[in-house]
Amino acid sequence: MNKQNDQQAADNIRALAVAMVEKAKSGHPGGPMGGADFMHILYSEFFNYDPTDMEWPFRDRFFMDAGHLSTLMYAQYYLLGNYAKDDVANFRQWGSITPGHPEVDVKRGIENTSGPLGQGHTMGVGAAIGAKFLQAKFGDWMNHKVYGFISDGGIQEEVSQGAGRIAGHLGLSNFIMFFDSNDIQLSTSTDEVTTEDTAMKYESWGWKVVTIDGHNHDEIRKALKDANAETEKPTLIIGKTIMGKGCVTADGSMFEGYCELHGQPIGATGADYEKTLENLGADVNNPFEIYPEVADFYKNIIAEKTAQAAEKKAEINTWREANPALAEKLDFFFSGELPELDFNIPQKEGLATRAASSAVLGYLAENVENMIVSSADLSNSDKTDGFLKKTHAMKKGDFSGAFLQAGVAELTMACIANGLALHGGIIPVVATFFVFSDYMKPAIRLSGIQELGVKYVWTHDAFRVGEDGPTHQPIEQEAQIRLLEKLKNHSGNPSFLALRPADSAETNVAWKMALENKNTPTGLILSRQGIKDVAPQGESRYQEALAAEKGGYLVKEVENPDVVLIANGSEVSTLLAAAEILEAEKGLKVNIASVISEGVFRLQSKAYQNSVIPQDKPLFGLTAGLPVNLEGLVGANGKVFGVDHFGYSAPAGVLDEKFGFTGENVSNEVLEYLKTAYKTA
Repeated sequence: MNKQNDQQAADNIRALAVAMVEKAKSGHPGGPMGGADFMHILYSEFFNYDPTDMEWPFRDRFFMDAGHLSTLMYAQYYLLGNYAKDDVANFRQWGSITPGHPEVDVKRGIENTSGPLGQGHTMGVGAAIGAKFLQAKFGDWMNHKVYGFISDGGIQEEVSQGAGRIAGHLGLSNFIMFFDSNDIQLSTSTDEVTTEDTAMKYESWGWKVVTIDGHNHDEIRKALKDANAETEKPTLIIGKTIMGKGCVTADGSMFEGYCELHGQPIGATGADYEKTLENLGADVNNPFEIYPEVADFYKNIIAEKTAQAAEKKAEINTWREANPALAEKLDFFFSGELPELDFNIPQKEGLATRAASSAVLGYLAENVENMIVSSADLSNSDKTDGFLKKTHAMKKGDFSGAFLQAGVAELTMACIANGLALHGGIIPVVATFFVFSDYMKPAIRLSGIQELGVKYVWTHDAFRVGEDGPTHQPIEQEAQIRLLEKLKNHSGNPSFLALRPADSAETNVAWKMALENKNTPTGLILSRQGIKDVAPQGESRYQEALAAEKGGYLVKEVENPDVVLIANGSEVSTLLAAAEILEAEKGLKVNIASVISEGVFRLQSKAYQNSVIPQDKPLFGLTAGLPVNLEGLVGANGKVFGVDHFGYSAPAGVLDEKFGFTGENVSNEVLEYLKTAYKTA
């Protein structure tokens, strides 16, 4: 401990944050200036990682919630050698590795993409759950910590309730969060929007809470020491800090704690940029330099961290030598590979696809040891209980189970899944009703941006939910989710894989596709009601359903068809019923395409796409959602019969009749279309 060096390091972080925002003419300088003391003490004295091996699986992890405080991270990691001077000088610029909000970059210390407040620390809770789960399997040597950093905005976001409740309920003693409590947010002071007792709130959830002066290094040290010694509860360190700590005016007067310091360069406020840099000990002409004393100080810190990591790795190697089978399993988990799996899982006839999914999950529970499944209080209805019956729910003090009962908290659950995926070594699955995917959209989007292999299970996929009525009947949700298949991630691939299987065999294949899709999220959209199985054209329905891996294929094929019918999910069986009528009564020749994923289908060759959906034939689509679901497949000259209104409360069979989703009505719709279709056969 060197008080002078500690203060210089914190001031260096402040100066770098100020300079980055000023040069970019954009950003948030005030918060990083307040949080600098905590960051320096955390990383110089408590944070365990290997500077020579940033992706070391057993490192401590830091999850930033307040993504607008990215300069705080970049400045701290610059001191640690993870960024170069040019990197911090090009903050928020095209092509830089220092974007406005941090994006996953583990090699430089960035564990998560954050921006929408509340999600970052909730992902941290997920990572902490993952660490506890793995520790239960491999031993107490796996004792790394997960740190979170949250602001007033993150505390206010509703998702913080779910994160706080679950972390406290599970007793996540490996999760330590710093609350940068500066009483200022972007447009107001906090007392204009809230009077809650934050400490009491977290204590009621089962957290250990301590309030400190967030600029007092000794108080920060003690809080972190106590938090690391805690064995029963997660810890919230409420650090009372000052927005824009160190800012001064042109005449040298202090200008701290003002709202305008939050979200703009300080030169655009009452503070003076150059005088503030001078007050912080920086060279005004070289604001992106590391102070010489700080550079020497951190050189020693990096050496110490490297030596400490080497000691930990030696401890782990001793465990490996004593437990070779477990060590091999651990490496396999973190490799991201799958064990050998046979997805030709026996299914009963005419199942709802949610029930078929349950059978698959039961199989996976026995064969994929690093899968964690979670449900938002619906496990007996979304049928994730097929997995739960083969394991047990996690609880405080016992993380040997692989099921997380999240309670009614869809967004929290999805954020936790992202954190599990970010931690590594775990395959996360989350489930709820499809209509409630609306509650999950912010986390689904971050799954896509971060390229995480989270598996979403959405059941009760259409108006056939029935008596529950319009609030529970998804109409527009499939269109929303499938838009993500059209949106590319930064690797140039579709950011999401949406799968709506037509029957049990396709459900088996959908799970195969989901498990093998490791670098983007997958959604399985499953029916509540039973579905008549598609009859095989040859000997094996499963072998034919494997063609769904191309996104779409023909479940019924004849030469030179008069019309090609297109659907996914339960509507495929309705088309099969309609085709029987068209062939028997009208003598038409009919092909039927099941397109489980338009996104995957569009990745196939043009020749393959045309073999399934020929452009010189009349094309008719059937969807239980908005017609736009299939309009891209049938084209301008085709027709889609869908639903363009909210549902109603009535039995599912009645709704099928009322909405026209019967073989007889669909056959009539096809005939009406063929009267006007181009070049009808």
